[in-house]
Amino acid sequence: MELITNNLAEALMILGVLALIVEVAVLGMSTIILLLLGLSLLATGIMMNFSLLESSLTMALWSNTLITLALAALLWKPLKRMQEQRDNAQVHSDFAELTFTLTEDVNDQGLVHYAYSGISWKLKSEQPLSAGTLVKVVKKEVGVMWVAACE
Repeated sequence: MELITNNLAEALMILGVLALIVEVAVLGMSTIILLLLGLSLLATGIMMNFSLLESSLTMALWSNTLITLALAALLWKPLKRMQEQRDNAQVHSDFAELTFTLTEDVNDQGLVHYAYSGISWKLKSEQPLSAGTLVKVVKKEVGVMWVAACE
């Protein structure tokens, strides 16, 4: 305990960095609380290191409490909004270039299967396609490939 109190500023900065690493790397910014606490610990440690704050456990507790509350008041809405954003863009992958010839008739019911990359995919098409048609994958869903005739 004496080691921590003698090097309180450094200990607070180390704890702050560890909290930020856990928040970002392990939890993927899913909890805002660890981010606020990590920033607060880091700021308190820096202020104690530059003698802006007294280096005591009581001062560290009060400083972290006030800084965490201030950061929460300032950053809560922007960080919450950032977490709620969704990316609806279509992901382009190797499926986008996949073309093949149908062995059976395909429609929008998904009764036909196609083996690709070790997985049996359901094939669906917005327009009925007959066997022997050269098709390309135009959209992907979980376990489903949507195909269209090549032009």
